Amino acid sequence: MKLALQTIASGVLGLALFAVALFWPAGTFHYWQAWVFIAVFMATTLAPSIYLAVRDPAALQRRLHAGPTAETRIVQKIIIWAITGSAFAAFVLSALDHRFGWSSVPVAVVVLGNILVAVGLVLAQAVVFQNSFAGASIQVEDEQPLVSTGLYGLVRHPMYFGAVMMMFGTPPALGSYWGLLASVAAVPIFGARIADEEKMLRAELDGYDEYARTVRYRLLPYLW
Repeated sequence: MKLALQTIASGVLGLALFAVALFWPAGTFHYWQAWVFIAVFMATTLAPSIYLAVRDPAALQRRLHAGPTAETRIVQKIIIWAITGSAFAAFVLSALDHRFGWSSVPVAVVVLGNILVAVGLVLAQAVVFQNSFAGASIQVEDEQPLVSTGLYGLVRHPMYFGAVMMMFGTPPALGSYWGLLASVAAVPIFGARIADEEKMLRAELDGYDEYARTVRYRLLPYLW
C-alpha cells in the first residue's frame, strides 16, 4: 500500500512540475505539443511502474528513491541538481519558445521528438527489467550481481543512454529548437556522473574492471 501511494504521489508531483515548467512560461494551456509530450511521458513511465509494482516491488522502490537527497556521494548530489536544472531549463526554454515564436518546428519533427522521448524512456525502463538493482541513485548493494548482457552488452550505462535520448527528444517534441541548448549542456553533466559512478563500481562491484574491458563504450557506441 505504501509503495502504491508513493507511485501515485510521484505521478501527481510529476504532473504538477510539468504544469509549472511548461504552461506557466508558455502563458497558456493552449499548447498542444506540451499535452502530447505529457501523455507520451506518462504512458511510457506508468505502464512499467505498474508492472514493477506487481512483479518486482523492490526494483520499483529503487526507482522511486531518487533525487539529490537519495545520493550518498556529495559530488553526485551536485550532479543530480545540475541534471534536474538542465531538464527544467529545457522545459522552460521550450515553453518560452512556444510563447514568443522563436522556432518554427514542423509537425513531423514534433512527432520525431516524441518518438525519441518514448524510446529513450522505454530503454531506461528496460534496464530495470534486466537489472533490478539499477536504481535512480548510485549505490552497490550486498550480493548485487554484475549484469553484462542485453543492453549492458552494448554500453556500460544504457539507462543514461536512454535518458540522454529523451533529453534530446524533449525540445522538438515541445515544438522548440532553442530548448536543445539545455540538452547539449546536460551531456557533460551525465559524463561527470558516469565517471564518478565508475570509480565506485570499480572499487565495490566484483568483476566490473573485466566487464569494462569487454564493453568498451560507456554511453555512446563507438564514441565514448
